[in-house]
Amino acid sequence: MNKIMKELFSTGLYLLCVLCLTYLMITFVGQRTEVDGESMETTLSDGDNLIVDKLTYRFSDPKRFDIIVFPFQYQEDTYYIKRIIGMPGETVQIDAKGNIYIDGKILTESYGREIIRPDTIGIAAEPITLGEDEYFVMGDNRNNSSDSRTEIVGNVHRGDIIGRAWVRIWPFSKFGVLRHQ
Repeated sequence: MNKIMKELFSTGLYLLCVLCLTYLMITFVGQRTEVDGESMETTLSDGDNLIVDKLTYRFSDPKRFDIIVFPFQYQEDTYYIKRIIGMPGETVQIDAKGNIYIDGKILTESYGREIIRPDTIGIAAEPITLGEDEYFVMGDNRNNSSDSRTEIVGNVHRGDIIGRAWVRIWPFSKFGVLRHQ
């Protein structure tokens, strides 16, 4: 009987340790998330499953073109996945031709799926100066993305960033580390 109690205790302790480690990993290191929508096409597709790296930004700041995950402020348990375009302290503007300007200079990048249409420029038609902890984000599917060009999303504060999209784990045919510059 004593041996059975020791075995039960040992198994219970083992399971408790596994649960604690799992909790710590999900809370501080990484977690799985699923893409819902087409705003990041062609980089990410609806239904893609990703691992979000929550550790990197504890030791370094986000970089331009990183794909980040942050909560949508108006709906609980809803997270957005977007690409960082503007960095803290910069001024972002989009002209009628769809050119993105950072501090008055055209941004050279190849992530946008298409040229930004005039009807999707939104609040970025006027210069937007980012605060010291703010990022301007956009989806790669520029004409089909709710992002910093809309007041409902706006600029993303550093403290709201959960992590960066790191690895696509599903579908297996697209498995791999996501491209960052």
